[in-house]
Amino acid sequence: MRAAVIYAAKKPLVVEELTLEDPRRHEVRVRLRAAGVCHSDYHVVDGSWHGKDFPLPMVLGHEAAGIVEAIGADVSLVQPGDHVILAFTVSCGRCRYCVNGEANLCNGLDSPVGTMPDGTRRVRKGPQEINIFGRMGGFAEEVVVHESQAIRMRPEMPFDRAALIGCATMTGVGAVLNTAKVEPGATVAVFGTGGVGLSVIQGAALVNAATIVAVDLLDHKLELARVMGATHTINSGKADPIQTIREITEGGADYAFDAVGLPTVSRQAYDATRRGGTTLIVGMAPTGAEITLPGTVAGDAKTVKGCFYGSTRPSTDFPRLVDLYLQGRLKLDELVTRQYALDEINDAFAALERGDNARGVIVF
Repeated sequence: MRAAVIYAAKKPLVVEELTLEDPRRHEVRVRLRAAGVCHSDYHVVDGSWHGKDFPLPMVLGHEAAGIVEAIGADVSLVQPGDHVILAFTVSCGRCRYCVNGEANLCNGLDSPVGTMPDGTRRVRKGPQEINIFGRMGGFAEEVVVHESQAIRMRPEMPFDRAALIGCATMTGVGAVLNTAKVEPGATVAVFGTGGVGLSVIQGAALVNAATIVAVDLLDHKLELARVMGATHTINSGKADPIQTIREITEGGADYAFDAVGLPTVSRQAYDATRRGGTTLIVGMAPTGAEITLPGTVAGDAKTVKGCFYGSTRPSTDFPRLVDLYLQGRLKLDELVTRQYALDEINDAFAALERGDNARGVIVF
């Protein structure tokens, strides 16, 4: 199979032929049809994420959809021919997180980063073992994943749209519906209008938030935020977002979301939150980053909450988002700015760095 491998940070990915072993017990082999190009992948490319948690060489990619080709022993959740969206987390179904409805935090199948849940590697270049990102390595024609990662979807769902549900859309919509549980009529501020931020905006629109303020530095992204449901937009390079949000919401947002993951943006989201409101950190920060909070946090009675993967329960949440899209209530067509071939993977990352796309998608 062909796959895109990163050998060193700040170097182009190499598209080359690799060997993929067949699935073992509780595993499935999936021929991918589409894979989204996400900022989390780019954190490895530009070196923001580094160290033992990101061992190179590695096949990047963690937002994908495809068709099941083969299954290993004791697989009961999918069959060959099923159309599936892939989750980048594994669910064991028995640890404290899984039984408490927090499958996104599952640690029941702990194994070294870059490996399969059983601790082995299945991707090779000759005798050399290659690590995989997000327990899948989705910038490849085929992957082998744990069966809990392959979520069946309706066959009429387009693969390039479905792939986005595997990360950006689930993370953003889930942050609103599952993590924050935003109420109808609430005021919401969203910092960052990439794939995740635009999905946060959509989630807020789905629950009928009264005011949805989008903040970004790029006007074309803010225009798209309006399409997704934002009632107000702020170019933070031209206006003070904190003061403007306070004016729009009469004191601060009920919920403010950092969909970027930079400490400075997290602090802006906190400062734009009203007393007694909730700040949600959704974007993933660079390795070693820390967020500073004022000593008045107790008196302001604010809640600061992390949100990983939209608090998703993939087996139930993914199909729901597919239904919302097919009903015309979830905007995914507007998120796919451009499609790329696998050989254009480095062009896709360059466009992501420039902020050209809401989402670029590799189509196999």
